[in-house]
Amino acid sequence: MSRTCELTAKAVMSGNNVSHANNKTKRRFLPNLVNVTLISEALNQNVRLRISANALRSVEHRGGLDAFLAKADVKELSQRARLLKKQIAKKIAEQPAA
Repeated sequence: MSRTCELTAKAVMSGNNVSHANNKTKRRFLPNLVNVTLISEALNQNVRLRISANALRSVEHRGGLDAFLAKADVKELSQRARLLKKQIAKKIAEQPAA
């Protein structure tokens, strides 16, 4: 499983540890990924995702998973999240017609 957020595409970054003597050694900055279960109100189902803590705050701020995915850029989303976005958009488009 890659160390990438499924909603914001935050991934591993690389950089240097710099000592007091200015010696540089390679290191990795890992994203703070958490396994969460989010509720999709449009689909009436729970969705398990591996997202960063920052993305979780963004989802809560925007008012839930459905609202977040509606505004999210498709390039940043994982394949599962893209599929969810399509399903949610389809379900929301059907509701006013019914």
